[in-house]
Amino acid sequence: MGKGGHTDGANDEEQNMAAWLVAINTLKIQPFNLPALGPNDVRVRMKAVGICGSDVHYLKTLRCADFIVKEPMVIGHECAGVIEQVGSEVKDLVVGDRVALEPGISCWKCTHCKQGRYNLCPDMKFFATPPVHGSLANQVVHPADLCFKLPDNVSLEEGAMCEPLSVGVHACRRADIGPETNVLVMGAGPIGLVTMLAARAFGAPRIVIVDVEDSRLSVAKELGADEIIKVSTNIQDVNEEVGLIQKAMGGEVDVSFDCAGFNKTMTTALTATTAGGKVCLVGMGHHEMTVPLTPAAAREVDVVGIFRYKNTWPLCLEFLRSGKIDVKPLITHRFGFSQKEVEEAFETSARGGNAIKVMFNL
Repeated sequence: MGKGGHTDGANDEEQNMAAWLVAINTLKIQPFNLPALGPNDVRVRMKAVGICGSDVHYLKTLRCADFIVKEPMVIGHECAGVIEQVGSEVKDLVVGDRVALEPGISCWKCTHCKQGRYNLCPDMKFFATPPVHGSLANQVVHPADLCFKLPDNVSLEEGAMCEPLSVGVHACRRADIGPETNVLVMGAGPIGLVTMLAARAFGAPRIVIVDVEDSRLSVAKELGADEIIKVSTNIQDVNEEVGLIQKAMGGEVDVSFDCAGFNKTMTTALTATTAGGKVCLVGMGHHEMTVPLTPAAAREVDVVGIFRYKNTWPLCLEFLRSGKIDVKPLITHRFGFSQKEVEEAFETSARGGNAIKVMFNL
């Protein structure tokens, strides 16, 4: 269940290999010894694993926010695969089922878990969040209740995309998005784009998205943004840009999603959002910010945060099955699972540019 460790090289069948983060900017494909299969676990052969921004942070700095890599760790957490073995108590899955994996195992004993907000569990064991190993491997062992069967018309790659899409779905739930909510999205990176797609699926009638890069804005437009606005990185431009945003919206900005998390983006979101509206902070670019909170509070603008997600996989899969959301255009680069390709894939993701989602096909 996200644990395991190095093997001694002996294996009576095929050696299970994984991409280990062993030092800054150093990934090595090495043997990965799986834990014993518990009665409520399944063993899954990984077929599609995406690269997340947090994976790149770990590779570049050995840390992400307050999580620090202190010993070699298997990377990866956006994943889908095929069931190869089921535990003795597993009732709803069989060998051969294609599944998307929710990467976090909560304790179900703490107050947060008992209240249903299991994403806030202090004892969460989450793929590739130190010291727990991730899922960029041939096989992993995971609780069956965190493996969700894919509809027949949903691919394994789309199944892996449920993880980033879940962030957007959880953000839309936190911000109460619906058919009467005009939405502003700050940032057109992978999370900004899935948040935009989720907001549309939740019924948002008008969505304006802003970014500093033309290439990302053009993708956002292709994916259905009503208006795109190129902005600067200069905080002196906030008031002028807020005017452009409000004009583009053609009405009130009811909810703003800051999917970047910088001083300027949060200042823009707080200023652009209508009185009584909401700002949802999704991105975590700056650990601390200086923002005009008092004027926003005086207009009763609510600020909400999100941390990962909860109970999102069934809805994500339904959005994909029904065609309400199409994540396929977000997958821009594909790589196999060799030492050379793993290195190239992470370099591609880290460079950004026209790369949105980089996907491994195992």
